[in-house]
Amino acid sequence: MQIRLTNRQQQVLWATVRHYIATAEPVASKALVEEYKLKVSSATIRNAMGVLEHAGLLYQPHTSAGRVPSDFGYRIYVDELITPSTLLVQQAEQLLINRLDAEGGGFEALLRGAAQILATLSGYITLVTIPQASTATIRHLQLLQVEPGRVMLIVVTDSYETQSALIELPLQSQGESNDSELVERELQILSNFLNHHLRGRMLGELITLDWQDLDREFRQYADFLRTLVNDLIRRSQLPASNQILISGLAEVLRQPEFSELHQVQTIIQLLEEEQDQLWPLIFEWPQEMSNSTSSPSSLKQRVRVRIGSENPLEPIRTCTLISSNYQRGLVPIGSVGVLGPTRMAYEKVIALVEATADYLSGTLSQPA
Repeated sequence: MQIRLTNRQQQVLWATVRHYIATAEPVASKALVEEYKLKVSSATIRNAMGVLEHAGLLYQPHTSAGRVPSDFGYRIYVDELITPSTLLVQQAEQLLINRLDAEGGGFEALLRGAAQILATLSGYITLVTIPQASTATIRHLQLLQVEPGRVMLIVVTDSYETQSALIELPLQSQGESNDSELVERELQILSNFLNHHLRGRMLGELITLDWQDLDREFRQYADFLRTLVNDLIRRSQLPASNQILISGLAEVLRQPEFSELHQVQTIIQLLEEEQDQLWPLIFEWPQEMSNSTSSPSSLKQRVRVRIGSENPLEPIRTCTLISSNYQRGLVPIGSVGVLGPTRMAYEKVIALVEATADYLSGTLSQPA
């Protein structure tokens, strides 16, 4: 939904959100005049707040109360009215470097330490996913025709585990290759191509394959292979149980939004028993990130922000989930997330999430 605000309306929305984040109390025009020195009368601010309420950016929880930001109001605030501080990102990353030992205890211990520090700094729940099967190294790939028009890709990893995906051959290829022996020869050439480019690389790096390298006569297979490989990648990313490290439950209980026990219970149940539903919201592949609700700015493109009703899971539809992938080289292998009330210090948390993801990526990229 596109909406155009005047400079004054933007100022009033920005101030209202900031004040509500700080106080957790509905915001009156008088408070904005006194605290933010907007250089206009209280009546002018009330008028602007009325326009913002009519547009769905603010609402009144009670008739006589001040205004509170809606999910849409937070979305405009995040996308258009703030610029996360690169300085804060650098400061937070330096703090992680100073507090964590990247050399000792193993990578999972490092992830746990990062989760605990992020929870303390943000004041919210932190979620860090453990690297999945996509980090396994490819040992061998083979394309096999299992029946006319259907092909299976089999991948053997360095641990001798296998991943497979089944797909239909493109119609053009089926029409031109009725000869089973011809199809087998072409599939063997394609298998050789895949092995040449991908042997020794991580399973997740399948997404970096340059399909233009295919010889001209095999370019008809490019879309077929891309679809096949993407399906295989998604299968490899299905999380095993307990693959999300969680920290900060005690921190978030201090927030007034979670003062009622039933609110906390539904979130805890989701975190402890339904991680398979939560995991895809935290970790996203790059091709999915283009559909993210994040802002167009370069920093926010790397950080995904889901606010309130944008979250598909009922227990967190009153929460905001901010997450970013960490990478090994160019391949995303895990993610860092923060879960808290929609009344969140967005500039700070976006920077903290980005800094933690950058720190973990940097640690993974260091020579062994």
